[in-house]
Order: sequence, then structure tokens, then C-alpha cells
Amino acid sequence: MKERKYDLKLIVTSLVLVLGIVFYLAVKPEQGTEAANWLFNTLTTIFGSYTLIFTFLSLLTLVFLFFSKYGNIRLDQTKPEYSNFSWVAMMLSAGLGSATVYWGFVEWAYYYTTPALGVTPESSGAYEWAMAYNLFHWGFSAWGLYCIAALPVAYHFHVRKNKGLSLSAVFLSITGWQSKAWIGKIIDLIFIFTCFGGLSITLALSIPMISEGIAKVLGIGSSFTMNIIIVIIISIIYSLSSYIGIEKGMKRISDLNTYFAIAFALLLFIMGPSIFILKNTTNGLGLMFQNFIQMSLWTDPIDNGGFPEGWTIFYWLYWITYTPFMAIFVTKVSKGRKIKELILNMVISGSFGCWFFFGVLTNFSMNKHITGAIDVPGVLDSLGGNVVIMQILGELPWSSLFILMFTIISTLFLATTLDSASYTLAATVTPGLKNNQDPSALLRLFWCVMLAVVPLTMILIKAPLETIKTTAIVTAIPLTIILVIMIIGFLKWMVKDYGHIAAHQIVEESVLKPEEKEIV
Repeated sequence: MKERKYDLKLIVTSLVLVLGIVFYLAVKPEQGTEAANWLFNTLTTIFGSYTLIFTFLSLLTLVFLFFSKYGNIRLDQTKPEYSNFSWVAMMLSAGLGSATVYWGFVEWAYYYTTPALGVTPESSGAYEWAMAYNLFHWGFSAWGLYCIAALPVAYHFHVRKNKGLSLSAVFLSITGWQSKAWIGKIIDLIFIFTCFGGLSITLALSIPMISEGIAKVLGIGSSFTMNIIIVIIISIIYSLSSYIGIEKGMKRISDLNTYFAIAFALLLFIMGPSIFILKNTTNGLGLMFQNFIQMSLWTDPIDNGGFPEGWTIFYWLYWITYTPFMAIFVTKVSKGRKIKELILNMVISGSFGCWFFFGVLTNFSMNKHITGAIDVPGVLDSLGGNVVIMQILGELPWSSLFILMFTIISTLFLATTLDSASYTLAATVTPGLKNNQDPSALLRLFWCVMLAVVPLTMILIKAPLETIKTTAIVTAIPLTIILVIMIIGFLKWMVKDYGHIAAHQIVEESVLKPEEKEIV
């Protein structure tokens, strides 16, 4: 096979940009933090309504596609490469990350003390709405953003058979601007920067959390050295996984992690306040569904209390920073699936997976506060989320076992997220990648190392991670503009390719031969 060429200029430029900003923030942390926070506050205020509308319309577009004839279009006329369980497990593991475990325990406390929609703080209503907003921020809208970004990439790669598995390749194919290569370079730079920046959010939360768990199990104090050792161990895990490939690496780790996460949540449910967990999760779902449109488009225009900007808009922009690499990864593992299958499993399976996990973890934590066992908001404010999580798990019988399980799940979640990120970064800097090709194992390994070097560098020079996070979120705004163009182009592609074909013909074309059907 002919050796594939790599975009060396893009690799060097992107790394210089990322590391340059990190070192600048280390030299002038106060100025950098002040500028980034001002930029974030300004842009979320100006583009907040746009972000809410974009997210809501994305979900409506997916509903239309699911029930339309276009939902039966198959992404390559071949059998799916992975079982339904492994397929969903990989998407969940890649798209969530270990930060999910962190927020599952503590996010409700922020909503309880500073609730939305004019609810009285620290009231019974604040408890109920805290659960509803937890489920809302990790539900349909969030997974809809992943899915709406994945569809144009998957259609470009599997149906139209265009070369290039990158955001820029899709954008240039849709616009017909292949001759304007500089536009593609800018798009790829935005993608690589947001990928590193978005992952810094996960790493900033996850590494200290995993360190705290290990320290608790071993009966020692967490330290800076332990943080570095953890980064190295996780880097070895996901580097090995990335090197041996998706089938042997990512798939197996995702399957294992999904089993661990389900077992962990079920044990918490059984040994915790089971009736309360069921009742409050059911109540939270009812509140969310009843007020879904209001929650989706609420801007708090009169009081301007900051909740939409600080949480809902922030969250949608945070999810958008992950959409490019999720779109590329989902495209790679979804060959042979129908469009409606992709929508169903990303939006529905993703949401239900989060609701199950958050329903158990959030209500277990909330119950500890209600019963007076732990002042969760107080400890969170004074000592931080990692300490309060350890205190919550410490209330359980065999607490060391639960803390160990928690630490393993967090580690595997982080490893799978970084594994999928390294694949998409490698694909981005490999121009002209074809349908049956993967980026080289050595290139994926290189990005694995870089994804480890950047957080280690930030830890060593004590760079303000909050500023990196803010800068990454800000870059999600131009990403939404790119996504809008891609979505419109994708819809035009489908109308051009299938608009003249009757619904029953599309169904007939999508039926696999008996020997091609997947054994689940």
C-alpha cells in the first residue's frame, strides 16, 4: 500500500499555537485570565441566544430526519462492523469522559444554591429543579449536538465516498472551495485547538479526582508527583489502545468500562436510598419534559441572573468543542448503520445512559445532604468536589471497594476519551484518507504522546487551567458557524441524491443481504 502523507505544517503550527498559549498564560497568568474571562462573558452574552436556538433547531432537525424517508439511508451498503452494545459503548465512552463521574455527584449542588427560573435557593423546589437541570444538560440536546455534527461527516465519507476524514474535508466538499486550501487549514487549526482545550477541561477535573481516589484507597495523601504518575499511567493505557487499533483496543476498553459503570451505579442504587432515587429521578424527568422548550430557550432577560450563560449556554458550547472529534470518531465506527440508527443510538441511548448514571449518582449525593450526613454544597465550596465525592463514597459499607471502582471507571473513561481524540487528530492531519483506510498507528501514538505532554506541561508550569478552558469554549462559537454550513450542505446533498427516490425504494436499497446482516 502506498505510504500516506501527513500535513507536517498543520501538526507543527497547531502544537506551537497550543504550547505557545500555555506558556504565555504561565508567564502572565493574571492578564491572560482577565482577558479570557472578559472575552467569554462578552461572547456568551452576544451569542447566547444564537447558541440556544442553534441547539434547539439541531434537535428538531434530527427528529425530522428520523421520521423522514432519509432516515433509512444506509451509511455504506455493508454490514455494521460492531455489535450494538459495543457501538453504543464506544460512543458513550468517547463522548462522556471521566468528568461525567465528577459532575454526577456535585453538579446538583450548584443548581440547588443558585437555581434557575426564579426558584427560591436551597428550597424543596430547588432540589427538584436541580435534578431536572442535571438530566436536561446531559440529555437530548447535548447528544443532539454530537449527532448533528456526525451526520454530515458520515454522509460525506460513507455515502458520497469523498476523501478525507476531517472537518475541513467535509466543509470544502460541501462548499466546493477545494482550491481555497487556506480555509481548510484554519478549520483544522480551530479543531485541533478546541480538541486540546476541551480535553484540558476533562483533565483538569479528572486527574486530581483520580489522584484523590487512589490516595484514599492507599491511605496516603495526594500530591503533585502522584498527578504526574497518573497522567503517565493513563497515557500508557490509551497509547497502547490506540496503537493496537479500535477493534482490539478502544472496543474492548469501552465494553469493559460500560460493564464497570453499570455495576457501580447498580450497587449504589441497591445500597443507597433506592426509593428516593427512583422518585426524584422520575420527578426530574417529568419537570424536564414538561418544561423542555422553556429550559431550552430561557435567557433570563429581565433579572439577568447569569444562570443561562454560566450553565446552559456554557454547557452547549462545551459539548460543541467535542463535536468535531466525536463526529470523526462516530463516522469511523458507524459504517453500515442507517441514519435513523445513528440518531436513535446517539440521542436516545446516550441520553438514557446519562439519565441512569446521573439519576443514581446525583440522588445518592443529594440524599446525603437532605439527611444531614454531609453538607455537600458547603464542603464543595470550601474543600472542592474531589473531597466531597470521597466523603460521599466514604458513607458506604466497604467504602474502599466503591472508591476503587470509582477510580477505575474514571481512569477508563479518561483513557477512552483520549484514545478517540488521538484517532481523530491523526485522521485530521492525514489528507485524502479513504473509506477503507485508517491513519497510521505511529501517527496515532504521536498524538497520544502530545495529549499527555500538554497537560503535564500545564501541571509543571502551573498554568491556569480555567483560562485554557475558557479560551477553548470561546472557539466553539466559530465552530457553530462551520457546523451550520455543514448541516445545510448535508441536507442539500441528501435532497439531491435521494429527493427523487420514493421512500419504499430507499427502504429496499437499505436492506442487507442475509450474509451481510450483523450478528449482535
